[in-house]
Amino acid sequence: MSPAVNPWLALPEGRPGPDHDRRLRAAHERLVTGTGLADDAVRSVVRDSWRRSFGSGVDPDDGTAPVDLLDDDLLAYREAHPLAPVMPVIRRLLVEDAEDDRMIVAVTDAVGRMLWVEGDSALRTRAAGMHFVEGSRWAEEVVGTNAPGTALAVDHPVQIYGSEHYRRPVQPWSCSAAPVHDPVTGVLLGAIDVTGGDHVASPHMLTLVRATVAAVESELRWQHREQLQRSAGRRPPPLRRPAPRLEVLGRERARLTLPSGPMELSLRHSELLLLLTEAAVAGEGRTAVQLAAECHRGEAAEVTVRAELSRLRRLVGADLVGSRPYRLLRRLDTDLDQVRRLLARGAVGEALDRYPGAVLPGSRAPGVAAARERVGALLRQAVLRSRRPELLLRYAQLPEARDDAVVWQTCLEWLPSSSPRRAAAAAHLLRLRRAPRPR
Repeated sequence: MSPAVNPWLALPEGRPGPDHDRRLRAAHERLVTGTGLADDAVRSVVRDSWRRSFGSGVDPDDGTAPVDLLDDDLLAYREAHPLAPVMPVIRRLLVEDAEDDRMIVAVTDAVGRMLWVEGDSALRTRAAGMHFVEGSRWAEEVVGTNAPGTALAVDHPVQIYGSEHYRRPVQPWSCSAAPVHDPVTGVLLGAIDVTGGDHVASPHMLTLVRATVAAVESELRWQHREQLQRSAGRRPPPLRRPAPRLEVLGRERARLTLPSGPMELSLRHSELLLLLTEAAVAGEGRTAVQLAAECHRGEAAEVTVRAELSRLRRLVGADLVGSRPYRLLRRLDTDLDQVRRLLARGAVGEALDRYPGAVLPGSRAPGVAAARERVGALLRQAVLRSRRPELLLRYAQLPEARDDAVVWQTCLEWLPSSSPRRAAAAAHLLRLRRAPRPR
């Protein structure tokens, strides 16, 4: 007697049979045209979901999801969401390998709104065409059968293989998802989903998602216990001293955080420390002559630079800034480098979260201006390539993008036709085009 097949698995053998898609699509066609109910070619969990989707009036030929949350509303909502503190666990277990595994990792709230969408950048760009983006709603009653929406509807881990999706434009994708609950109250918090090609519907992928959910719920339980202990007046764990960090984005003068505490640097010290940090990324130091050229536009200011560096070393410590050549002696993380790392991973939304503005915008030092232009160009290119309206709108509010007609035009092209923001975007673009050009 053969063992019973797990009804929650889309492809128990790990791959579809030769007639699998044909039989699924034929059954789907009979259901949506009202010529018959889906038959035994369809798993019961999918058949029930199709019927719910049909009953909810979901259009099987619509390929997009509504976007409920944008910009500050999205950021504020997900920052306060109970799953926000456990995102490092999800990133460690799923997102870090998502590029190699050719998949997208999405985390939703309890009603199917996408709060975080990370992973393979090329796949996310494709998925943005069907509004599989942060802020969009993928509840089953809104967009039909899909793994995160159906997992929330039935409160159970589930896989949806390509042709099992209710909406035809979504059928090139497969997905595995599982609901997440508060381990103390049992309240449904949301779902964790992986989306990609056929391989995402293999049995081991659902096992991986379920293991991630178990780790997340364990972490939530631990955090709850820690909170109770603090509330009971137990001595909190010793505070960790912050690692050295330099903040230069959107600031006229840099803020340096050392174990002794934060300090705001003068503009010249801000420029010099940033230039040494950029040199350290390349594994290099700088001579006084080189720093003079990068700070003073080629003026003969070597003596001035030496004097400023001497003051800087006394201020921040000779154990941080060395000489002959001038260089960093310890790792100094910067908010600029953090944004670059996120962009390199394809995490454009997170990079925007951590980009309040240009690098030392008041500095005219050539070396600083070069760093400012490089990261600005990287961010602009990543946002434009994302084709995600919520990212485009956020980026367009930055001072460097407010007069960028290409950004506003792309934003207008990708905003849903029902978006109330289209009129404002169109009006702003018209003003830019009518503005006199500088001669």
